[in-house]
Amino acid sequence: MFWLSNKIEFPPYEFTTKEGIIALGGDLSCERLIHAYKNGIFPWFSEGEPIVWYCPYKRMVLFPNDLKISKSMRKVMQKSEFVITENKAFEEVIYHCKYIDRKDGFGTWITDDMQQAYINLYKKGIAKSVEVWLDEELVGGLYGLEINGIFCGESMFSKVSNTSKLAFIHLVKNNNYRIIDCQVYNDHLASLGAKEIDRELFLNILKEVI
Repeated sequence: MFWLSNKIEFPPYEFTTKEGIIALGGDLSCERLIHAYKNGIFPWFSEGEPIVWYCPYKRMVLFPNDLKISKSMRKVMQKSEFVITENKAFEEVIYHCKYIDRKDGFGTWITDDMQQAYINLYKKGIAKSVEVWLDEELVGGLYGLEINGIFCGESMFSKVSNTSKLAFIHLVKNNNYRIIDCQVYNDHLASLGAKEIDRELFLNILKEVI
């Protein structure tokens, strides 16, 4: 297993394990995180563990033209009971993503250090959020990074049914992204048109836009 030094660099992709881990250690500085995402690498670890960096062989992505909006979601969108904003409550969104009760357990990976690291990226204009409001209450949203025309999604939450989907649909339809990086497979995003592609194809797309 490759351990990172203070130098902001990652090993060749050939170092990736079968689980998709490319390196351990390092830090969550803005410079290292930006370098990582530009190279298709992202951190994912639990509190008390060393930082684990991933570059999986299969990458879950959405090409904007593949976005699927079901009939039921169109009805939700037509009701106009929700207000959707961007970058109005980033810290609240990441807080809810961290603490929302999830059946899949994927909320637990947002450690205190991770939370602060992405807040730092937001303050630099690199991370962004989408918020969904109902009667002035934040009821859903998502956050991630904008890297040269690619949105690297990190997490989303819903306190009211379908609100994370509303945030995702808004993100895709109201921004001119080349591709949405969803990182790893999940049924929620697959229902919206996301799919797995080979890492090589994903990295080639990164090279083209970056």
